[in-house]
Order: sequence, then C-alpha cells, then structure tokens
Amino acid sequence: MTLAVLSWLSPAPAHADSVRDREWHLTALDVVRAHQSSQGDGVLVAVADTGVDDRHGELAGAVIGGKEFGEGASGDGRADTDGHGTAMAGLIAGRGLPNGAGVLGIAPKATILPVQTIHGDFGGAPTALAAGIAWAVSKGARVICVAAGTSEYPEMRQAIDSALRADVVVVAGAGNTPKDTGVAFPARLPGVLAVGGTDRAGNHAPISATGPEIALVAPAVDIISTGTFGKYVTSQGTSNATAIVAGVVALVRAKYPTLSAAEVVRRLTATATDRGRPGRDDEYGYGIVNPVAALTASIGPPAPAASPPAGRAGPGGGSGRLPAVVWVLLGGGTVAACALLLLRSRRRSE
Repeated sequence: MTLAVLSWLSPAPAHADSVRDREWHLTALDVVRAHQSSQGDGVLVAVADTGVDDRHGELAGAVIGGKEFGEGASGDGRADTDGHGTAMAGLIAGRGLPNGAGVLGIAPKATILPVQTIHGDFGGAPTALAAGIAWAVSKGARVICVAAGTSEYPEMRQAIDSALRADVVVVAGAGNTPKDTGVAFPARLPGVLAVGGTDRAGNHAPISATGPEIALVAPAVDIISTGTFGKYVTSQGTSNATAIVAGVVALVRAKYPTLSAAEVVRRLTATATDRGRPGRDDEYGYGIVNPVAALTASIGPPAPAASPPAGRAGPGGGSGRLPAVVWVLLGGGTVAACALLLLRSRRRSE
C-alpha cells in the first residue's frame, strides 16, 4: 500500500464572499469565540501531504518554504497538483479575505510548513513520509498533520517515535470506510492523536473508521476549503477532521507555550464534548474537539500514571517511551475510560 490521502475533493463553485457562510464547522465549534483566546500565533504546523499552493489568497503569507520528498524530488513543497494539501492548509491556517470573505482557518495566525510526500494520483511512499516527518521535526514544527494513511513500515514507526520524543503533537486521520475497516496507520500508533469524523449534526460520520485508538472527532463532511489555482473545493473524509484538530492543537500550543505535547493532548481530550456512550468509545473517542473549552477550562492535575495496556507498547516496541499520561489518554479499553472519569470527576469538583 502506498501513501494515500483520506478525503475526496470536488470543485466547489463559489465566490469568496459566500465561502465563509459555507464553513459550517466554524459555527459548530464556536471558532470565532475561540479566536478571542488564541489564533495560533507563532506555531509552526507541518502539513505532510500533496504540497500547498500558496498562491491562494487566503494562504498568502501563511506558508513558508518546505521540502518535497520522494524519487526525483526537488521542490520546496509550495506546489500542489492534487489540491488535498492546499485544502488541509486552508482548514488549519486560512487567513480569510477582506470583509469577512474567504476561508478562515482554525488557527489563522499559525504558519504552515509544507512537506510534500504525496504526488497526486501517483501516491507516495511510506519512506518518503517518514523522511518528511523527521525533516519537519528538525525544522521546529510543533504540530504535524498527517491526513493520510499508509502501510506499516519501520521507518514510519521510527519517525513518529522521534517526533513524539521531540515534544511534537502528531495528529493523524482515522481513515475512511469502506476502505479502512479499522483505524489507519499511522493514526493507530500509541501517542498519535487519532481523529475520526462527525457530520453536521455532530453524529458519527459513516465515512469515518472506528476503533479503540480514536482519541477525538471533528467535522468531516461537506467541508469547504482552499483549492489549487485560487479555486475552492468541498470534501468528505477524516482528512478534514484531522486538519481541524491540528488547528486546535496550534491554538492551544500558542496560548500555553510551556505545555508539553502530552499535556496539550490531555487538555484536548479532557475538554472534548462527549458523544455516544458516556466516556471514551470507538466512534467518538473522548468526544468532539471543543476549542473554547480547550483554551479556557481548568482541568486540574493529571490522573495517576498508568502502564500501557498489554500489547500497546510504545512506537518501535518497549514501554515507558512517553509520559504515562499519553498512555492514559490515548490507550484503549478500561484504562482510558477510567482516566476520563477521573478527569471529569475532578472538573465537577472544581
């Protein structure tokens, strides 16, 4: 299996001044209110994808030179023949246009580092993605958005492990049904923030894969964003939810710059809006990401440390490679559910 994106794009004929009204996820997540607390200032977000067309008006000044990976690669990531990476960048850091027009991203003052590892219909190699992740870490990325799935390669495990050790929050898509019957790789790796999708009503989106590794969900269907050549696209898939959550991570990292990656993840999962069965479940994880609560809530001290559940050792094997709170928050089963109950009990008592 080659590297493949997790959403399907379709042209969205629209004037820039009508686009904002179609960004239903901004209202659903109360993003304008969240922007009163943070807009992602100073946070570098790596988008490991098909590249980013920074000629789009909403991305002007939001994208710096990156790097292309793969056979014959020579570009700086600021070209996109597919449009997927440009759409992800818009969801994360679109800066809008004058008079409230155009695409507004979740973290409009964050900076995008394009890491071109997928090449349109030709896909990409898992080893290229691994090299791109390692490079993004070396360039100071605080968040890495992987809105793609691929085969399990040791190079990928090593790259994710290194990113987590470097205090980077890695956000990855759960995958899309029917192709993905469980959570995709690398989202299913322990320590990675695995993201599923919801529909307009906040219900589980049928397109979203499910599984014990799901940590959060976010809007995934009928999402409009920036496309190539100044156009707009709508898409369906957990790629959208992944980019949205990556944007929320950027908001939190900007407001709380001293928080570790594990503490950022804890803040997002502890403040998520619970859906489905009480507590963590395989469709919604800990719930729908809640940017306002993630930026403003008092969540109290972390739950007691717990060992990884059997069979859920850290990336690359072995245990104890990450702070215990990551295992508590991202592991499946009883340990994760108990941790959430402890966190909520503490919040109610505050």
